[in-house]
Amino acid sequence: MVNKVRITEIFQVVRQALKGVEQDYTMGSMRKAVFLLAIPMILELSLESVFAVVDMFFVSKLGQNAIATVGLTESVISIIYSLAIGVSTAATAIVARRTGEKNPEAAAHAGAQSLIIVMIITLITSISGAVFAGNILKIMGASDQVIAEGAIFTRILFGGSAAIMMLFLINGIFRGAGDAAMAMRSLWIASLTNIILCPILIHFFGLKGAAIATLTGRSSGVVYQCYHLFKGGGIIKFNREHFKFDFAIIRSIITIAWPATLQFMIASGSWIILARLVAETGGTTALAGYQIAIRSVVFFILPAWGLSNAAATLVGQNLGARQIRRAEQSVMLTAKYNAVFMGLVMMLFLFYATPIIRFFTEDEAVVKFGSRALQIIGAGFIFYGIGMVMNQALNGAGDTRTPTIINFVCFWLFQIPLAYYLALGINLQSTGAFIAVPVAETLIALLAWYFFRRGRWKEVKV
Repeated sequence: MVNKVRITEIFQVVRQALKGVEQDYTMGSMRKAVFLLAIPMILELSLESVFAVVDMFFVSKLGQNAIATVGLTESVISIIYSLAIGVSTAATAIVARRTGEKNPEAAAHAGAQSLIIVMIITLITSISGAVFAGNILKIMGASDQVIAEGAIFTRILFGGSAAIMMLFLINGIFRGAGDAAMAMRSLWIASLTNIILCPILIHFFGLKGAAIATLTGRSSGVVYQCYHLFKGGGIIKFNREHFKFDFAIIRSIITIAWPATLQFMIASGSWIILARLVAETGGTTALAGYQIAIRSVVFFILPAWGLSNAAATLVGQNLGARQIRRAEQSVMLTAKYNAVFMGLVMMLFLFYATPIIRFFTEDEAVVKFGSRALQIIGAGFIFYGIGMVMNQALNGAGDTRTPTIINFVCFWLFQIPLAYYLALGINLQSTGAFIAVPVAETLIALLAWYFFRRGRWKEVKV
């Protein structure tokens, strides 16, 4: 009887989470609050991770050059996405804080001002990326053949980056308001459209079709988001007044956003350098294996990131409600759940790396490099999970500078020199670059845990 009651309660929580009913996360059961936010956030990014795998599956059928093009392009364009993620992080923190203070109008106003910032950024980056697509691939160390085949893919993704950046940002606004279900539905629409179009357009247009599918899918998600922001009856709703230029709010957003942007740029830049190092030491074959391994890692990282986003929302809203103890406890509970999940994934990668890589390609040389990368990178997954929650909790509190400093030290002052030393200094080649990843991520987790426990994030004003 007791078990039946618990099962019923679980189904009720799941139904409530997916339905997206307005909820006060500053009171009541903490475990329920975590799950109400985490379930849609995990599902939101789970389908995104499915798309990442599906996309690579079909792209891999076009050969090593196509795989290398996608990997190099996404490594570079991730820097641009970092701009959107940075503003999104600031929007989440401020919207969550205003929501916790029970001030939905101020929350909507802050969200609208963040949209203005991103549209200005997008205008500059889209034009620049589209014009210099070939040069970008060349700088990344791509061969002439890769540039010839892949420049159109890079040009389309950069030129249409507005849709992708808007998708990131608006979902950050929804999450800050506690409307995780709306963010989930938006990304599901985008990803499902992408998954359906990907094989069709790749069949007719090759690698160019993959870029068109991505852009179309993202745009469909943004259309859905905008409808609910302006016409819907959700937790947060925009009107014309919210878009009146407000320098004080924009300055507040930028103050939080620039360290967050730099934070993700530092991480993205490090991944770019590692990709280049792999290409230099192992050639196109090693790079292809590495990119497939990274897609496999992303498949499991994204759901864990969704759980981490729950911590950011809970911290922001509870600080707004002045429930500081509850904010701290919610982060520790979320970190526990994420560590368990990532521990299970780590075991999967350690023992089943080869079958996972072979799912994408039958090229034995690519399988060899990919399997090795997946096993080595996957060895630190428990630490990845803990580090993600701690860093997102600090971001959610508005303390974006601390994770930025941690990233700079661990990625640029530690991971990159270590990767070059292992790869070239002691001649481990691409394996050395792989080893540097879990070592650096472990250090990030330990430092993030330390600074979170120190508690200075509790005093941040946004």
